[in-house]
Parts: sequence; C-alpha cells; structure tokens
Amino acid sequence: MNRPYTIALVGNPNCGKTTLFNRLTGTHQSVGNWPGVTVERKTGRFVHAGERYDVVDLPGTFSLHVSPGEDSLDQQIAQGYVLAREADLIINIIDASSVERGLYLSSQIFDASIPVVVALNMMDVAHGQGIHVDPYRLAEGLGCPVVPLVASRGDGIGALMDVVGSQLLGRQPAPARQPLDAPIESALLRVQAALDTSNAGPNGRLLAAALLERDAAVLARLGESERAAALTIVGELETQLGASAGDALIAARYRAIGDLTAQAVHRDPGHRFNLTDWLDRVLLNRWLAFPLFLGVMYLMFMLTINVGGAFTDFFNITAGALFVEVPRRLLEAVGLPAWLVTAIADGVGGGVQLVCSFIPVIATLFLFQSFLEDSGYMARAAFILDRLMRAVGLPGKSFVPLIVGFGCNVPAVMATRSLDTHQDRLLTSMMAPFMSCGARLTVYALFAAAIFPRNGQNVVFALYLIGIALAIITGLLIRRGLLNRDLSPFLLELPAYHVPTLRSLMLHTWHRLKGFVMRAGKAIVLVVLVLNFVNSIGTDGSYGNQNTERSMLSAVGKAITPLFAPIGITEENWPATVGIFSGVFAKEVVVGTLDALYTNMAREPGSSTGAANIGAMLSEAIDSVGTNLGELGERLADPLGLSLGNLDDRDIAAADQQVHVGTLGLMAQLFDGPLGAFSYILFVLLYMPCVATLGAIYKELGGFWAFFSATWNTVIAYTLAVACYQGGRIASDPLAAGLWLVFCALLLSGCYLWLMHLGRRRAASGTLIPVVNL
Repeated sequence: MNRPYTIALVGNPNCGKTTLFNRLTGTHQSVGNWPGVTVERKTGRFVHAGERYDVVDLPGTFSLHVSPGEDSLDQQIAQGYVLAREADLIINIIDASSVERGLYLSSQIFDASIPVVVALNMMDVAHGQGIHVDPYRLAEGLGCPVVPLVASRGDGIGALMDVVGSQLLGRQPAPARQPLDAPIESALLRVQAALDTSNAGPNGRLLAAALLERDAAVLARLGESERAAALTIVGELETQLGASAGDALIAARYRAIGDLTAQAVHRDPGHRFNLTDWLDRVLLNRWLAFPLFLGVMYLMFMLTINVGGAFTDFFNITAGALFVEVPRRLLEAVGLPAWLVTAIADGVGGGVQLVCSFIPVIATLFLFQSFLEDSGYMARAAFILDRLMRAVGLPGKSFVPLIVGFGCNVPAVMATRSLDTHQDRLLTSMMAPFMSCGARLTVYALFAAAIFPRNGQNVVFALYLIGIALAIITGLLIRRGLLNRDLSPFLLELPAYHVPTLRSLMLHTWHRLKGFVMRAGKAIVLVVLVLNFVNSIGTDGSYGNQNTERSMLSAVGKAITPLFAPIGITEENWPATVGIFSGVFAKEVVVGTLDALYTNMAREPGSSTGAANIGAMLSEAIDSVGTNLGELGERLADPLGLSLGNLDDRDIAAADQQVHVGTLGLMAQLFDGPLGAFSYILFVLLYMPCVATLGAIYKELGGFWAFFSATWNTVIAYTLAVACYQGGRIASDPLAAGLWLVFCALLLSGCYLWLMHLGRRRAASGTLIPVVNL
C-alpha cells in the first residue's frame, strides 16, 4: 500500500483553519507537542477516493519570517515545518473577508516551491460584509487552484478534497512566484547564490527572503561565511533603497497583492450594515465593556463549577464503584494478597477515580472556552483586560484562566493553552495555583465552623485576597527574575463574530478533554498509587489502615510534626500534619482526613464498615445529578460558594461540613486559637498544588516547572505561615518570635536572590529555562 500523502494547513489566526481541520479529519485526530516546545501539534487523517491523507494543522501565523525582537513560537514552528519540506502539499486557508492580509502569507508560502491549494474560507462572512471575491481570477493571478468554502457548514469540503487529490495525483508543479520590484528581486537572487548547497535549492528563495528581514532563526542556521555574505548584500540593498530591506520587501509584496486584489475582489459601495461593528459598539463600549466582560466571566465560572460540578459526584461515585470497588471484589475473590489489592484497587483505581472526578468540570470549561474562541469574543476579552494584565507582564487573555482557578486549578492550567507565547503560559500557570479553588474552600469552611464561628466570612475573604496578592507577586518575580523580558508590543486582531456550530464545539471539547485524560492522568494515577499505598500500609505491615494513626502516612506525619511547630502545630495535633500530606492528593481530602483522624483520636473504631454496596453506589451517583442540578438556582447568587451556612450552631455546622460534631470540638481544643488555625489554613492555601494540578503543569510545561511550582509554593506557604504565627505571638515571646521572623525574612530574601541568579544565568547563556516535557 502506498504511503499516505501529507497535507499541511497554513493560515492566519481566526481564518477557520481548525474548523477546516475538524471537517477533514473528524474524530481521527491525535494531539501532541511540536519537538522541543509545548505548543500543541494536531494531526489527523482522512480517506478520499481511495487515497489516504495525513493532515498537519500548523499554528496560525501572519508570517513565516520572525522579525528581530519577536518571540513567536507559532511563527517559528510554521517556518521550521515548511523549511523541513515534510508536506507534499499545503492548503493555504484565507479569510475571504480579509483577502489582502491572507495573501501576504501566501506570497511567502509560494517562495517554498511546494504545491499549494488556496482554500478561500468564510465566503458567507465576506458576502455579509458586501465583499465579493472572484476565485477564478484569483486562481489565475496566483497560478494555483482556489476553492471557495464555508467550512463551518461544510460547504465546498468535497470540492476541496477533489482538487487536493488531483493536484497530488497529477503531480502539479508549485505555483509560480509573483515577481517583485527589480532591486529586491536582484538582492534575492544574490543572497540565494551566496548560500551553500545545504541551504540552496527549493528553500533558497524562502531563506533569502527571510534574510532580507534579518530573521534570527534563519541567520542561526547559516555558517559564518554565508551569514557575512548575506548581511553584506542586505546592507547594500538598504543603502540603495534608503530604507530597511525587510520593510521594502513587505511593501513590495503588498503592492503585488494590491494589483491582484484590484482585479479579483470587489466591495459593494452602498453596503453599510456590519454585524461585527454593531456588536463591538456595545461589547467594546468604554463604559459597558468591563461590566459585560464580568458578566460573561460570571456565566463561564457558574457553568464550569456549578453545572459541570453537578455531574462531579456522578463521575466520582461511578468511577469509585467501577474502578475501585469492583476490582477490589474481584481481586479479593481470587485470593490475591492484601498489598496487591490495595495497590491496584485503591492506588490505580483511586487514581482513575480522581481523574474521572475532574472530567465534568474540565469538559464544561473547554466547551465554554471553545464557544468564546469560535464566536470571536475571546479576542475582545483580551483587548478589554490587556492594560490591567500587562502590569504583571501578561496579556489580557491570561485573566480568563486565573478566574477559572477560583473553581479549580486544573482547568485553569489547561486553559493557558489559549495564550500565544510559552512565557505567557508559564507565568499564568505559576500564578493559577494561588487562586483559592473550591476544594480549598471546604477546608476554610471547616475551620470557620470550628474556630471562627463569628467572623468566618471575613477570614475566607481575606484568604482569597491573600491568594490573589501572592499570585501577582509570583508573576512579577518570575517575569523580572527568570524571564527578565520586556513586554512585547500590543498587537491584537479582532475577528468577525461567528455563531459556532455544535459539531465544532463538541470536537474541540472532545480533543482537549482527551488530551488532559491521556496525558495528565498518567502522572496523577502514579502519585495517587504511591500516596494510597503509604496511607494504607500500617507500621506493623498490615493493610487497610487508611486515615488511621496506624498507617505509615500517619507515622510519617507524627515524625515531622515538629517541623510545623513554628506555625503552632503541637505534637498532640499530629492529624493536622497528616491532613497536609493528604492534601497533596487533593485539597478536599484534607477535610475527610482530619475528620477521620480526630474522630479516631476520641474513639478507636470497633467494627468494620463492611463492603461497599456497588448497586447502592451507582444509584447514589444517578441521584446526585438531580440533587445537584436542583441546587443550581441558589448557587447563581454565590458563584464562589462563599456562603458558609450557620456557623453559630456547632451541630448544624458539623452537618453542613459533613463531619462529626466531635471533630469541631477537638479542633478548637488542639489548635492554638484563631492565630494557630489561621496560620494553618494560610499554609493550606499556599502550599504545593494538588496532584491533579501538578499533573496539568507537567503536561503543559514539563517536569522542571512542576517541580518549581511545588517547591516555590511550599516555601512561600511555610515562610508566610510561620511569619503569621510568630508575628501574632511576638508580644508574649519576643525573643523566639523575633528570631523566627528574621528567619522568614532571610528565607524570602534568599528566594528572591535565587530567582535573580537564575535569571542572570539564563541571560548570560542566552538559553531559556526548560519549558519542555521531560
């Protein structure tokens, strides 16, 4: 069987490239990363007229050349792929409402001497704006086929496949290059002649054009003699023209494009109404833009956390029954040893259960995010918030993942994929874990009921503000220390508004969700396996000791409790340390761990809870959907879940937090008053993210940054918790408290100097801190 043909999709951002990719490939897609970076690489396949085709969706870009000072991974990836000549044919997607802009990229693609088919997409949008494009005249001027499309509706897809097949099977030549001004053509030929044999040939003109723009990536691939010869020719051209060679090349391209579009593109002179302009008058209004944006974010947050969260119990309980209890029954039935049952059922099964519990929230986030992106509003949101976010060195689009982080840090990290550069993804991912997620709120609520019955709301609000402040400080330190980069110029395209199709939204959501489950889930399952094993095995070698003081995890917790003495944790309060360990598994587990351990401190359980009823679990899972959706109305007024219920009545508060009433009394007794309790929950707010969030960071940024996030957050958490506790008792023990405060100041200073040192090393070496999957 013949090898499949390889087709590359190349186009500007927002030209409908991904919609076309989904139309061509459907669900036959795979997602990975481009070599050396974490920009998503999407590939797919389809069969047409008996021939097989592999499709590569290149990142959207306006140019194949990277100008000096630019930091665009998308342009570098697109340029590298075209130069590698892996594609048998390029489908160049052009937005029919912005033909001139799209043809600029086309003129660069033609320099690569690869067969091209132009897909003229969004013909419906162009007609709605009174723009009429003649595809036949355009094809005649370009020297390659031009196929009109409306990819969102599937119009023209069959014709495009037919043309692609005829071009490849007929081995049609690459399109003829459009001649440019004589001085530029002469310079291009001279630069091509100066290249050695490895760079000359089919790529010669594309490389020569990039050199006229002083493309750093292309300069780096040349030898010393080639580079010197090329730059000499570029300098001579600039002397001749009295202008930058790159600017002259761009102007020449646009002159040629203008001559072509004058013949092929016509606009209705009397056409006035434009839906996009009308909507922008409202959505980008000076006074309405920000309130409307907050309303959209509220809606996204509410749907992600409450509507998606309404199905969390269903996924969690069902996965617990199918992946934990069923394997446990089967393994016990065949007589496997207890340690192996624990490893497989509680470890692997528990890890799968944890991943499944995040599916509804993440899927809802991806669905809403896809709608915002496809409709065109996401670009407007970035524009609205750009000035505010750039104070931290981030684009406006970064605000959306941080808002999502108040519900769950995992989808917040995953949402950073919408950002344009790896520095922006990195900064936002490092800031997101400081947002108080819903899981942390369960811990706040428990302590508010036990220790702060009168002012619990104020304590919770203060914790939210502290998290936001630490996120901003972290972003500033990383940008000025590790990255140490100037802000890039603000360049943002506002695409036309669209009504996304359900098929497109479902495909986008499915592929993003599949990527999370298949990639981040592996790391989550592995860590959960280790934690569950240590939590189950007893100090006497027995198994089934979860959340009891007989477990190895509890023994370790007791051993290191003295480390937490500076934040007010005494040796008698060792369950608090174990709660911190279990919080690495998932922050909401802290409440269950504390409740189980404090209850066991009062009385040792004397009977087994018995085997779980799988049928009852599945029934409970189904019932939970209706119950949670029924409570959706009251959640609309409290999207952050800040209402803590009745904290004055301890019995009611214990029932609300689903813990034993004795737990609240024991907590009030063992923690060193409000000061000790607040220092503890301050540590819980700030210390290392949960396994699921670290798995997401590992997937997006690699092992270095997952380790950095865990280490940085934990050091900051410990330092500030110690400073809080010791600062509160400085009047009663000024010497000891003062020494601890000095220690905290030195530790924070050391962290700052370490970041600055790493930044200087990076700047001196000219290399980036690792941002790759390890």
